[in-house]
Amino acid sequence: MLNNISDVQGFKAWGAHMGIKSKRRDLALIYSDVPANAAAVFTRNVVCAEPVKLSREHIKDGKLQAIICNSGNANACTGKQGWEGAVAMAEKTADLLKISKESVLVASTGLIGEPFPTSKVLTGIEECVSKLSNRKIAGSLVANAILTTDTFAKEGFTSFELDGKQINMAGIAKGSGMIHPNMGTMLGFITCDAAISSEMLDQALREVVDRTFNMITVDGDTSTNDCVAIMSNGKAGNEEITEEGQAYDRFVQHLEKLCTHLAKLIVSDGEGSTKLVEYHVENANTVEDARKIVRTISDSNLVKTAIFGTDPNWGRILAAAGRAGVTFDPEKVDLFIGPNRSVQIVDKGQPTNHSRASVKKEMKTSTITVILDLNEGSAEATGWGSDLSYEYIRINAEYTT
Repeated sequence: MLNNISDVQGFKAWGAHMGIKSKRRDLALIYSDVPANAAAVFTRNVVCAEPVKLSREHIKDGKLQAIICNSGNANACTGKQGWEGAVAMAEKTADLLKISKESVLVASTGLIGEPFPTSKVLTGIEECVSKLSNRKIAGSLVANAILTTDTFAKEGFTSFELDGKQINMAGIAKGSGMIHPNMGTMLGFITCDAAISSEMLDQALREVVDRTFNMITVDGDTSTNDCVAIMSNGKAGNEEITEEGQAYDRFVQHLEKLCTHLAKLIVSDGEGSTKLVEYHVENANTVEDARKIVRTISDSNLVKTAIFGTDPNWGRILAAAGRAGVTFDPEKVDLFIGPNRSVQIVDKGQPTNHSRASVKKEMKTSTITVILDLNEGSAEATGWGSDLSYEYIRINAEYTT
């Protein structure tokens, strides 16, 4: 079994089945033996779930010691009953672990608008606390307990050295539909044993989320429940990172590596998805310009359906780029498909003599690369998207039935 959350010093976990879902585990607990510096980012949807409202308050002091998450019920659009359920989750977890309720981050995912099953969740919390473990199986159970329509668990691990100390960092994520730049129905929980201040941890997480989770799309819908949180408890014993510098850069490098891995797993498991597409926009005037174009192309239904059907209708890519709200000269643009610029489709705004068969061949692979070179400046951005299949329609047409 690969390294996971259980391999990070000072962390324990468990995933329980408490009955929201018929068979799969549906409650996850991650716990640090000591208070951890922490940071979190949440959905930008103004309609947000009750646990998001609560956790925004709890993270303000940059400290956490536990994350409790249920799946199968989003606890969104649930009003007072849902708010009381989220508060009860934090209080129950804190009481059993003998920590403050403010040091508990609460998250939920699943159906929106359903009454929240508070009593079931509280019983599940009792089981999770009683079975907390640092065995590898515990990390695996937690990764599975946060899933909804996902078809597989999404886990990652990386390690590196700071001040001669080994730093371990691990993460889990969930998300399959309602995935869109600015995150989607997506949760990500990261544990680390490095010593880093809350302020620098918050800065690092926001930098990395903008380049990873905020650059993926499946269907253009931003969820009510998005949350990415990190706890770093300092157990590795390195000198605390309190400012930008070599140690901070190395930390960010590995955090980005881990989040990129998790983000790509989410897209590859997109509802009904058959292909993972990596989009590169190069030589834009600004990074934000490049990101806007990546997001627009990757979220275009016409582009996604062409990719699903292996239809070399490359004009859809340029049309999407042109409506991204970014000024560029179409007569300078180069367009390639395939890794290492395998097939050039457009050269300085002009179609090349490429064969449709060569484009279709690249589009038949399970992982596709699209490169758009604006030849305007030196900024670039990368993002990831899925195709749009008949199966996506079926899954979401029958989601509650």
